[in-house]
Amino acid sequence: MRACVATTVHHPEDARIMHRQIRALLDAGHEVTYVAPFTYFNVTPAMGLTAIDVARHASYGRARSALRRGVRDADLLIVHDHRLLRALPYRRPPVVWDVREQVTPKQLARAERRHRVITPAVVPEATLVSPSPPPPGDTRVVHIGRLSAERGVSELIGLAERLVPHGIRLDLIGAAARDVRPLLRDAQRVGLLDWFGYVPNRHALRMAEGALAGLSLADDTVRTPPTKIMDYMGRGLPVITTPQGASLVEGVGCGLVVPLDVDAVLNAVLDLKEDPARRLKLGEAGHAQARLRHHWPDHAEAFVRRAESWAGVTRHALAV
Repeated sequence: MRACVATTVHHPEDARIMHRQIRALLDAGHEVTYVAPFTYFNVTPAMGLTAIDVARHASYGRARSALRRGVRDADLLIVHDHRLLRALPYRRPPVVWDVREQVTPKQLARAERRHRVITPAVVPEATLVSPSPPPPGDTRVVHIGRLSAERGVSELIGLAERLVPHGIRLDLIGAAARDVRPLLRDAQRVGLLDWFGYVPNRHALRMAEGALAGLSLADDTVRTPPTKIMDYMGRGLPVITTPQGASLVEGVGCGLVVPLDVDAVLNAVLDLKEDPARRLKLGEAGHAQARLRHHWPDHAEAFVRRAESWAGVTRHALAV
C-alpha cells in the first residue's frame, strides 16, 4: 500500500502522526509520502519517507498543490487538520480525516458523510509505556506538550515561582505559542523553571521519568482529555490535572484533580512531596492502567489493518 499522510499545522515529529501512525505503516512494509511543514519547524524528514515540504498554514491553493503531488499513485490519504478537507485535489484516493481539533457536531457529521473519520473510538489515543519506570522523585514536576495561554502557561509560571522555596523545580518540555514565549524566556532567565522547547516524543518521555508529578493544566476552552496524561501514566508519574483530565484520572486513581488555580496546584504538589508512599501508589496505578489500555504497540496492528481496509488493499498487497 502507498499512503499519503498530510498536515499543515502540526510539528512533523508529532508523536501521534510520525511516531505512531506513520511508523506503524512503515513497519508493516507500506510506503508513506509525508506532506508536512518541515522547513518551518527546521526538521529533517525521517529515513524511509517520501517528504513533501509545505508551508505551515499554507493557503488552500498551495496545500492543494502539495496534496496533489502527495497522492500521486497513493492508495489512501490521511489528513490531520480539518482545513485540508477544503483543499483536496479532484483526483484522489479514499480520504481519512484524523480528528485532532475541537470541531462542531455539524462539521463531524458532514465529514463522515464524505470520508472516513478517525476518532479515539476508532483509533485509541495511546503512548509508549515504559516497562519499568523509576519511582516518582521529589525534586521536580514536569509538563509535556504544547504551551499556550489556554493550557495554563501563566499558572505554570506562577507555580514555578512558588515552588522555589520548597526545593522543587518545574521542567517544561514542549513548543510554545508565539504569544507566551517571552513570558517563558523571562521565567527561565531568572531561574524559575527550565523550558526545553520542542523535544522528540521518545526523549521527552524519558526526561519525564522520575519526576514528582506530571502536570496537565487547561482552562474551560479545552474540552478534551489531554493525551499527556497517558504519557505521565506510562512513565509511572502521579498526575495533577484540571477537570479536563478527570475522566482519565479519577477512575484509575492515578492522580489529583484540581481547579486551574496556582494555590490549588501548589498544595497538590506539596502534599505529594510529603507522602512518598502515596506518590508511588498513584504512579503504579497509572502505569498498570497505561500498560493495559494505552500502550501504542498493542493498537498499531489494528490501525494498519483498518488503513488497509480503507484503501481497499489486502494484507499481502504491500509496497514493492
